[in-house]
Amino acid sequence: MPHSVTHALVGALIVSCSLTITGVAPESAQERAANLRAQLSETQAKQAELQVRLQQLEEDLKPENIEHSLAGVGSTHPEELREARRRQLEIQEKSIQSQLEVLAASRTRLEAAIASADAETYRANAGIGPGAGPAQTNNPSTVSNRTRRHKRHRVKRRRPTRRTKTTE
Repeated sequence: MPHSVTHALVGALIVSCSLTITGVAPESAQERAANLRAQLSETQAKQAELQVRLQQLEEDLKPENIEHSLAGVGSTHPEELREARRRQLEIQEKSIQSQLEVLAASRTRLEAAIASADAETYRANAGIGPGAGPAQTNNPSTVSNRTRRHKRHRVKRRRPTRRTKTTE
């Protein structure tokens, strides 16, 4: 894959993730979390594909495999062909590693955004978010008699002490 195409793909991925995380269109926290989870799934799938490709490149970079790939090519300078093939594979490997780094950063941002959206959904469902009404306190006057629990205090009784008889 040419270098400029790789950079264009990485740039497009960053822009799409940042647009999603900032929330361009107003939507509920639940919808946002669902969309972010879908993006996280896509990111994980891309990471898995790139990991497989990276493993293949690492295998292809072994000297015996480079030599084997050029076995049918005749040349008066086979060492130059092997070196060119090795450089080409290393460029591809670096490109994939940089894509994986971008995806890892994107995955981290998506996971944080999902956690934030889930927390917002929880707060909204629990009625403790902004605009959800007055804050709930532990004021006993606001608690109904049925939900108020009284602790019964037991009075500890002392055991009588036994006096030993002393003989004088």
